[in-house]
Amino acid sequence: MATDTDQGRRPAAPAGAAAPLPASVMRFAPAVSSRTLLSRALSVPLALGLTVAMPVVVAVQPGDGAHDSAYWLQLILTMYAGARLSGMILTSRRKLLQGSFWLFVYMAMGVAPLAQAVLGKVPTPVVGPRSDVTEAIALVLIGCVAFDVGALLARHRPGGRGRGETRPALVHRRRLYLLVAAAFACSAVFIMKLGGPAVFFSSRQEIIAGIAEAGISQADSQAGQALLRGFGTVPALIALLAYTRWLVTSRRARRSPVVIAVWCALAGLNAVVNNPISNPRYWFLTVLLALLFTVFPVSAAMYRSALSLGVVVALVVFPFADRFRYDDKNYHPVETTSMLEPLALKDYDQIGMFANTITFERSGSGHLYGRQLAGSILFAVPRSVWPGKPHDTGVMVGEWMGAVNTNLSSPVWAELWIDFGPVGMSLGLLGMGYAAARVDRRSARRATRRAPPGSLISLMVPLVAGYSFILLRGPLLQASGRVAIAMICTAMIMTYRQDRGAVLR
Repeated sequence: MATDTDQGRRPAAPAGAAAPLPASVMRFAPAVSSRTLLSRALSVPLALGLTVAMPVVVAVQPGDGAHDSAYWLQLILTMYAGARLSGMILTSRRKLLQGSFWLFVYMAMGVAPLAQAVLGKVPTPVVGPRSDVTEAIALVLIGCVAFDVGALLARHRPGGRGRGETRPALVHRRRLYLLVAAAFACSAVFIMKLGGPAVFFSSRQEIIAGIAEAGISQADSQAGQALLRGFGTVPALIALLAYTRWLVTSRRARRSPVVIAVWCALAGLNAVVNNPISNPRYWFLTVLLALLFTVFPVSAAMYRSALSLGVVVALVVFPFADRFRYDDKNYHPVETTSMLEPLALKDYDQIGMFANTITFERSGSGHLYGRQLAGSILFAVPRSVWPGKPHDTGVMVGEWMGAVNTNLSSPVWAELWIDFGPVGMSLGLLGMGYAAARVDRRSARRATRRAPPGSLISLMVPLVAGYSFILLRGPLLQASGRVAIAMICTAMIMTYRQDRGAVLR
């Protein structure tokens, strides 16, 4: 005799119980986890906090700044960046490159310049008229909109559907061993040139002095210093990231004493050459974010936490994190009771330097039509071969200003504008948005638990996301050395072969 469960029938519901949902409804009803509900509950406060509350709290602080058109444009820019950063945090996919871009814009081009506008204080003097500051803020806002337009265009790539997937780029195992050997050799030369490991735990001032004593740094050229520091730090970091991903994603690697031993050796090497004491804060931020996103390759929660905590770090930690820039005699901490004053007096000079770049161009120099970009691409060419090689844009504008310290920023907006004008700047930011969205989408598709341990895009995107803070801050000439070395290291270990003898397992 057939029972109630025969023929695919369900048992009858108990008396008084609600009738079960039809199978078709249950099939398509999305499962809602407690984490999703929590994310939805926090989405409104987060969006309102970044978009409205933070800018308003800064704007209502007492200060001597004028409430002119530049002030209101800066407030609009801050709110726009806050809305876009909220969207990056709350997105269903990890968007590392776009998230890093909007985190930088929100803090360095938004909240910090707004604090400077409220207090009427800037870390770097603005030598031109107030109208140049207004124009600089407007151009930054236009560039941000262009970046968003580029990201939107990346969603509608013609002919994208139906096209076969190309074979993914992977890390070649034996070439990775060569990179590890090269990393130890290059870092050893770097350490010996500076007099041993102890100097890396003193201060950045001691590092610079050691480079000068070694005869590597010259007054008219920094190419030797850039190459030494780049080769001493970048291969070690990329090798550590590759081994970290290998251990995180491969059970076989975690059972291998050799792989674990090499990872420990690389971690010790990076603790010397890439520690926060002897390196600029933006470079250590690159190291930290790259390691974080490599250790947690698929975690949306870690991605959201990193962007959210990045705001706190930029507001609270960064203005006071230059303790190791100078030795004890030359370190002068900021003594203030104001929450905004460290933001106004420390490193966030991007809007002011963009305004100074506009004033510099209008003083008679004119647009340079790619000259600065060519100098960044050909950074390794010595000045003895290229006597007219351009200086960093920040240094060039700083010398024109008569600044004592010419180690000044030159954000990518200013770099594009001084070479190609407002149209070229807008097209450049549009291209950046398009490229970032394309790479983020491809990286999100590959960021699964079944992705191979040697997935090259999963290795390099976290590194580029961290380094984007340096690229966006500028000058590009200072940042291009490590970019070129990273490209060399990537080409060394990249392969499209998928046989067992080549790939990581």
